[in-house]
Amino acid sequence: MRQTNEHAWVLPIQGMTCASCAGRIERALAAVPGASAVQVNLASDSASLRAPADALPPLVEAIREAGYQVTLAERELQIEQMTCASCAGRVERALARVPGVLEASVNLASEKARVRLLAATPTAALEQAVAEAGYRARPLADQRPGLLAQRVIGQHHAELQGPVDPHQLGGLKQHWHMPLQLGRPTARQQQDQRSRFPDFGA
Repeated sequence: MRQTNEHAWVLPIQGMTCASCAGRIERALAAVPGASAVQVNLASDSASLRAPADALPPLVEAIREAGYQVTLAERELQIEQMTCASCAGRVERALARVPGVLEASVNLASEKARVRLLAATPTAALEQAVAEAGYRARPLADQRPGLLAQRVIGQHHAELQGPVDPHQLGGLKQHWHMPLQLGRPTARQQQDQRSRFPDFGA
């Protein structure tokens, strides 16, 4: 009978180079209690199988003992409304139960949680687990290059729309072919204008 908490896993694997590698990993995963329907794909460097939702640690360890590594990611969350060490422990356990999370650590002083997990694990699942534990989580700023570039451009756009610094006007003058002249013309400038335009000032 299929277990009620069974989960469909896809594990990205590093270090496979041949069919023998795939076979070795397949046998290692099949030996993990509760694992079934194990398939290792050399072309995509991944393994798919069914196993209990809390089986990620033994699956990762089985692959490691076979001589390979599971590719993992790290995420940080800001945790709000914690007041004591018991709160931190409660959040830590809630995050660790999310399928795809290998380990989670929570720092009460900084109010941050660091999670090691499969990259495909949705951040929304982490936020929901924390919410169900009675707290609030929000992901820290995403530092992917595309989003970082958008933030920088937006910041410069906001600066351009703010008050104009008089010192910046000096730099702008260099881009104009006509000099910027303010105030009343000097006597020499008036004489120059009369020589060019005899009727000027008549």
